[in-house]
Amino acid sequence: MKISIINNHMVEAFFLCFVLILCVSCSKNKSTGTASYENPIIQKYENTSIHFYQGRYYYVTVDADANLSLFVSEDPTQLESSGPQIVCRARKDFGLRHIWHPQIVNIQDVWYIYASADDGNTDNHRIYVLENKESDPTKGSFVVRDRIKTDSIDNWAIHPHVFEYNEELYLLWSGWQTKRVYAETQVLYIAKLENPWTLSSQRVKISEPEYEWERQWVNPDGYKTAYPVYVNEAPFFFTNNITDKLYIYYSASAMWTPYYAIGELSASKGSDLLDSSSWKKSSKPVFSTYDPSRGNVDEDHPVEIGVVYSPGYPYIIPSPDSTEYYLVYMARDIANNPYQPYSRSVRMQKINFSPEGTPDLGMPEPIGKTFKKPSGIKNTKNINNITNDESK
Repeated sequence: MKISIINNHMVEAFFLCFVLILCVSCSKNKSTGTASYENPIIQKYENTSIHFYQGRYYYVTVDADANLSLFVSEDPTQLESSGPQIVCRARKDFGLRHIWHPQIVNIQDVWYIYASADDGNTDNHRIYVLENKESDPTKGSFVVRDRIKTDSIDNWAIHPHVFEYNEELYLLWSGWQTKRVYAETQVLYIAKLENPWTLSSQRVKISEPEYEWERQWVNPDGYKTAYPVYVNEAPFFFTNNITDKLYIYYSASAMWTPYYAIGELSASKGSDLLDSSSWKKSSKPVFSTYDPSRGNVDEDHPVEIGVVYSPGYPYIIPSPDSTEYYLVYMARDIANNPYQPYSRSVRMQKINFSPEGTPDLGMPEPIGKTFKKPSGIKNTKNINNITNDESK
C-alpha cells in the first residue's frame, strides 16, 4: 500500500513536470518562433518583390482595387503576418489599374515603387514610378513621380526591375518590340537610368523567346489565349562577391501553363551591360516544374515526392547576415486552373554555389518540407512595427 502511494506521487510529479516543460516550450515558441519554416512563406498575396535594407525585409503587393500594401519584417519567413499597410491607393488617387509585379527599392535614401499599370485596357500597360521621401516607407504615402517612356513609340512595358551596378542605375523590363497584331512576343530589355524615373539610353533587347521551353502557351487541359503568346518576363538582376559573373533570371512561357519556368542570362563582370552580346542565355531552364510522374527528375537535385508547377517571378534575397542567399519565387500545386484564388503562392529556398561561384538554384521543393531559417535572424518573433492604417 505504501509503495502504491509513492507511485501515485511519482506519477503526479512527472505529470506536473511534463506540463511545466510543455508550458515553457510553448511560451518560448510563442515569443521567439522556431528555427525552421515551411513553404509557402506568403499564401494570399501574389508578388515576390522583397527588398532587404538595413536589416529589414520590405515586401510590396497589390490587391484587386489597385491598393499597394507594404509588409515589413526582420524575418522574411514572417512577412505575411507583419501587415499589410496600404501605402498607395493607386486607382482611387491616380486612376491606375491592373498593377502587375510592383518592386520596392531604396535609392539614395528615397523609397520608390516601380510597377506596370494601365488605364483599364491591358494593352496600355506602361511603367510607373511612385515615390515616398519619408525615411520610413510606412509613413506618408507613395505618389506617382512619373511614367517611364521606354522607347520612341512608347511601347507596352511590364515587370520593371531597377538595380545599381558600378554606381550606375539600370532598368530591366519585359515589353513588346512593336504593337501586337496576330501574336504576342514579350522580350527583355535593359536601359540606363539618368535618375530613378528617366532613361538615359536607348532600350537594348537582351533576350527573346527562342527555345521551345520559352514558347509554351497552351495548357494541358486545352486552355489557351486567342492568339499565340511567347514570353520572357519578370527579370531580376543578381551578383555578389562569390561569383565573377552577372546574372539575370527571368520567367519564360505562359504563366497559365505548367511549363512556366525560370531562365538565366549571364555576363562577365566588367562587361558592357548595354551590349546585347555580353549576355549569354542558358539553353535550358535553371528552375522548372518538378513532377515525378513526368520523368523530369533531376538526379543532381533529388527532392521529396510532390509536384510543384510553374515556378516563376524569381527574386533573390540575402540572409540577415549576408552569408546565404535565397531564391524567392511563385509556384502552384495544380497543373490547371491557375486563376483559382490563391492557386499561386510565394515560396523560398536556399541557393547553393559551386566552387567557382556559379549559383545553383536546385529544384522546386514541395509544400510541407521543413527548412532551416536564414542565417543571422536574431529573433524569430514576428516583427511588426507598423499598423494597419486604412485612413489614407
